[in-house]
Amino acid sequence: MKFKKTVKRIIIYFLLVMLASILQTCVFPLLNFLWIAPNLLLIVTFSYGLIYGPTTGIICGMFAGLNMDMFYPEPIGLFILIYSYLGFFSGLFKEDFRTDSFTLPLAVCFACDLMYSMVLFVYRYFMAGSADIAFTLTKIVLPEMFFTLLLTLIVYRVLLVINRRLDKIDDLRGQNAA
Repeated sequence: MKFKKTVKRIIIYFLLVMLASILQTCVFPLLNFLWIAPNLLLIVTFSYGLIYGPTTGIICGMFAGLNMDMFYPEPIGLFILIYSYLGFFSGLFKEDFRTDSFTLPLAVCFACDLMYSMVLFVYRYFMAGSADIAFTLTKIVLPEMFFTLLLTLIVYRVLLVINRRLDKIDDLRGQNAA
């Protein structure tokens, strides 16, 4: 029974990552007022890390990173590594976390987005040989971070409600099986 529950959860994680990827790459660029897209894959990854712990954060990070690796020109595995580490990092806060709180998810989102942006900046700096940190920070990192934090307020709550209902359904099925 536990195996079925685990497989069901992994399929749900995969589908949510795919939905976030489609919204991030296909829908948000069509909105005229968004000159930069929020990082929905980051939100899904850190949210599952916060809600369920480091292992689930790593699994979601792996799916998100694999998705990014397929569509971006960076070497295969770079995004898997980044998102898996971010999922693990956010999962470390599971024990210190009340799900009703807004401050910790926003703080973890800020830290994850900052780490993500800086790792990509350093990687691209070494690959290109030079980069303008002021331009990157003001025109790319800060606007993306603002929109990601703003969207975190909504998406995190939606994911939390979905997962509470799934937990309740799984608990009810477990009681009926016994």
